[in-house]
Order: sequence, then C-alpha cells, then structure tokens
Amino acid sequence: MKKSALLLSALLALPQFATAGNEDDIKTVFDAFVAAQNAHDPKAVSNTLHDSPNLLWITRGTAIWGKEAALKRFETLYQGTWKLEPEAAAFKVVMLGPDTAQVFVPIVFTIGAAGQPAQPTRFLMNQVLVKTAEGWRVSSILPIPAPAP
Repeated sequence: MKKSALLLSALLALPQFATAGNEDDIKTVFDAFVAAQNAHDPKAVSNTLHDSPNLLWITRGTAIWGKEAALKRFETLYQGTWKLEPEAAAFKVVMLGPDTAQVFVPIVFTIGAAGQPAQPTRFLMNQVLVKTAEGWRVSSILPIPAPAP
C-alpha cells in the first residue's frame, strides 16, 4: 500500500505540461503565423519561426532546412497566390514536454503560381513549436495532403 501512495504522490508532483497558458500562447503564435502568411509578410513570418538551422519544412516533397531557407521559399511562393484557412474548431495542441508542443489543424491552402489559377487544397497541418527565450517558435512544418472532408 505504501508503494502505491508513494507512486501516486510522485505522479501528482510531476509538472503539468498541458497548461492553458501554454496552449493559449501556442495558439497566438500559430494565428500570427497564419496572419503573416496571408499578408505575405516575410518579416512577420520570421518572428514566428525558430532561428535554427534545424528548422524543418517539408513542402512538395522537398525538405527545406533552416529559417533563412524557409523565408526565401516563402518569398518565392508569395509571388503567386498563397492563402491559409485553418479549421479553427479542429485546432489541437499536444504538449510533448514543458518546452515542446505539437500543433495539428486541418487547413485549406489556396495556392497558385504567379499568373496561374489558384487551387484550394486541403492539408493536415502539423507543426512542432519550441519555447525559446523569445517565446514559442515554429520549429517544423509538415503539411500532409488530405482529401476533402
């Protein structure tokens, strides 16, 4: 019986990663990421990205490594149609640790090269965010193509 009580006490003493404050802060960063993307504002996008050569964005079967490379790719895409519309009701944060979180949200990208018709495409957006001295930042972006619901 003592072992059970000790184990229960130890479990209750563990830090609770999924605090409402973290989730609210992460949602704020995600919303800023989407707004910056839709405004085609590389500086604002930059403020949401982790400044690391290990930042990873998988796009169209290509791995983009590092913040600067990602920003260059975004700037190229902004020359055409580039709009994100997340399904806010399905937004979910999963805390992976006290300083790491995964975001999942279905999202519709309306994408079109400059001078070409834009096509809406549904993706299951997955991001990993890390808590830095500056706050939560996007560390990986993995949009997975998905059929319409």
